[in-house]
Amino acid sequence: MSSRPERTPRGWEAFLTDRDKEIFVKAGYGQRQGFGERPVLLVVDVNRNFCGDSSLPVLESLETWRASCGEEAWRAIPHIRRLVDVSHARHVPVIYTTMVDLRDDGWDRGRFADKNRRGGEDRSVHAADANTIVPELAPAPEDIVIHKHKPSAFHATMLASYLTDLQADSIIVAGTTTSGCVRATVVDAFSYNYRTTVVEEATFDRGETSHWINLFDMHQKYADVVPVDEVLEFLACVPTTLFEDRMPRRQRSSERPVVAL
Repeated sequence: MSSRPERTPRGWEAFLTDRDKEIFVKAGYGQRQGFGERPVLLVVDVNRNFCGDSSLPVLESLETWRASCGEEAWRAIPHIRRLVDVSHARHVPVIYTTMVDLRDDGWDRGRFADKNRRGGEDRSVHAADANTIVPELAPAPEDIVIHKHKPSAFHATMLASYLTDLQADSIIVAGTTTSGCVRATVVDAFSYNYRTTVVEEATFDRGETSHWINLFDMHQKYADVVPVDEVLEFLACVPTTLFEDRMPRRQRSSERPVVAL
């Protein structure tokens, strides 16, 4: 493995000063750590709340879905679909996260309520499907779905325990938002010593600057930010028997459609 940081131009370079670039190179950040040997695909919060109903410009989508990332979400969804399909083909575990359905009175929103002036809006219009994963990425019977209260997929959930049971050593992360739930999850994965890959085209945010700067920062310190084609090439080489005795069993169609945990 080379000890030199990557020099290939990336989307975030448009947002960096020459001084920024020089600092991170001189400090030694940005070295590739590589993929792990027992990867799990983690799809973060690709639900109606963050995607809206269709590929609308974000400012238009925000009129209806106040957390929407608009068309940025719908650009990423086909890439996430490819990752999920290859993971299924190679019997690599796929874990989805989405937010919990909150109380009608908003009491359990916690500090989310303090940081958004639209937090008091009537949520009843979308309450039934706001946290539903978009149909284009509907979980398969063997997939795991985790409902969370906070940005990180690790916070107060069973994710770390499930990764231990799967004997996973690494996480491939897709989803949203790059600056919020994705970043919080990646930092926690780093803290748990999981080798972490963030899939560049399969992550998205409502703000362009937030998206690229957070990808840059994660790539420098906490994860490898890798193009989707490279990740797919890696996944295609994972032995199909790697998780044979660790995966949730495939349920019959008459049973529940997802493993909701």
